[in-house]
Amino acid sequence: MNRIFGRGKPKAPPPNLSDCISTVDARTESIEKKIGRLDAELLKYKDQLKKMRDGPSKNMVKQKAMRVLKQKRMYEGQREQLAQQSFNMEQANYTIQTLKDTKTTVEAMKIGAKEMKRAYKDVKLDQIDDLQDQLEDMMEEAGEVQESLSRSYGTPDIDEEDLEAELDALGDELLLDDDTSYLDEASAAPSIPEGIPSDSKTNKDGVLVDEFGLPQIPAT
Repeated sequence: MNRIFGRGKPKAPPPNLSDCISTVDARTESIEKKIGRLDAELLKYKDQLKKMRDGPSKNMVKQKAMRVLKQKRMYEGQREQLAQQSFNMEQANYTIQTLKDTKTTVEAMKIGAKEMKRAYKDVKLDQIDDLQDQLEDMMEEAGEVQESLSRSYGTPDIDEEDLEAELDALGDELLLDDDTSYLDEASAAPSIPEGIPSDSKTNKDGVLVDEFGLPQIPAT
C-alpha cells in the first residue's frame, strides 16, 4: 500500500510556548546587536560632522546619518513588539503551568480523601469507647488496690483534742530545754594546760603539781 499511495508526511509536533518564547528572545537579541552596530555608526558620523565645514560633503554625511537613524528607529520598534510578544507568551505559559499544578493538587487531594475513607472504615468508634472505659475501670481498680495495701493495722483511735494538747505541751518542754546554765559550768572548768610541761610547778596554794595540774606525790 505504501508503494501505491506513498507514505504520509510525519505530523509536526504541536507548537510549544516555551520554544516560541526562546525563538522570540533570540530574534530580540539579534535586533539588539543590530541596534548596537547602528549606534556605533551614528557616533562615527557625529564626529565627522563636528569636524567638517558646511557644504555638500557635510550634507552628504548628514544624509547618511539620517538614514542610519531611521533604521535604528525601525529596529527599536521591532524590538518593542518582540518584547511584548515574549511577555504575553510568558504570562500565558505561567497560567498554563499554574492550572496544571492546580489539577495535580486536586487529584492528590482526591486520592488522599479516598485513603482516609478506607482508613476510617477500619476504625470502630464503639470499640474505642469500650477500650477507654476498660482502661478507666482498670485504673480505678489499681488505685483501690494501692489504697488497700497502704492501710495500717493495730493503730489505736486517738482523739484529735488529746493530740493538740500534747503538741502544745511539747512546745513548752522545748522552751524549758533552752536553759543554758550548763554552759556556765563548762566555762568554769580548768583550762587545758598550754606549752611544754616542766618537771615541777606549783599551783596558787604553793603545792607542787605535775604536767597535768595534779598534786605531785612526794617521793619516799
